[in-house]
Amino acid sequence: MAVILVVVAGFFALRSAGTAGPQPDVTQKPLQSPVSTGANTSYATFVGARFEVIKNGDGGRRYLLIHGNEYTARKALRDYLQSHQGTGYLVVGTDRFIEYDGAKLDPNRLFSREGAEKNLRRLNVASISPKLPSLLEKLDPDRGKFVSVLTPPLGGLLVAPHNTSQHSIQDEIPLSDSVSMKDARDPFSFMLCTSESDYAILARSPYNVVLQLRVPKDDDGSLSRLAARDGIRYVNIETPLGQTQKQLRMIAWVDENLP
Repeated sequence: MAVILVVVAGFFALRSAGTAGPQPDVTQKPLQSPVSTGANTSYATFVGARFEVIKNGDGGRRYLLIHGNEYTARKALRDYLQSHQGTGYLVVGTDRFIEYDGAKLDPNRLFSREGAEKNLRRLNVASISPKLPSLLEKLDPDRGKFVSVLTPPLGGLLVAPHNTSQHSIQDEIPLSDSVSMKDARDPFSFMLCTSESDYAILARSPYNVVLQLRVPKDDDGSLSRLAARDGIRYVNIETPLGQTQKQLRMIAWVDENLP
C-alpha cells in the first residue's frame, strides 16, 4: 500500500508540474560582454565617428582599430584586451569609410590636412569642391583632439592592427629605412614601426618588419606618416583577414618584448 501511495503522489506531482507552465531558471546568468570584467567599455566620438573604448588597467599602451571592415583585427584586439593592460579605440561599424559632415572619408587618411583633402576629393563627387575649405577647417581641430587621445604617454606605444589581402610588405620596402624578412612565405603579414630602437627588437621576432623614419613628400594622411613625423612610437600589425590567431601572436610579441 505504501508503494502505491508513493507512485500516485509522484504521478500527481508530475502532472501539476506539467500544467504550471515553464518555470524560471533562477541559476541563469546574464549574457557575457565581449570584454572581460577586467576591462571597462565606454563609447566616444572622434572625427565624426563613434568608437568603442576598451580600457584595461593604466598602462602606457594605446591600441587603434581604424577600419570597421577589418573584422579579424577587431576580434584580435578585443580578445587581447580581455587579459592585457592597455586602452583600445575600436571604430564602430563594418564599413571601411566614415561619414564626416556628409562626406565619405577614409579614417586612416585624415591625419594630415593634405592627406585628408586628397582623400575627400578621391572618394566624393566633384561637386564637393566648394565645400572642401569648410570641411578641412572643421576637421583640423577634430583631428587634433583625436591625435591627443591616441598619443601614448611618454615612453608609451601606439599599436594599430590592420587586415590586408592586397597590400604586402613588398609595397612598403621602397618607402622603408630597414627591412627584416623572417616570414617571406607570408608577405601580407608584417609589422611597420617608426622607432629605430623598437625596430632593433622587432627584427629579432619571427615576423616581417619594416622601419619607416622618413616622411615622403607625398603625404597620404596615414597614421604611420604622422607618427614618423611627430616621433610617436607606433607599430602597425598587418595580417590577412581570417588569421586571428597569428595576429594575436603578433600583438602579444610586440606587447611582451617592447618596453
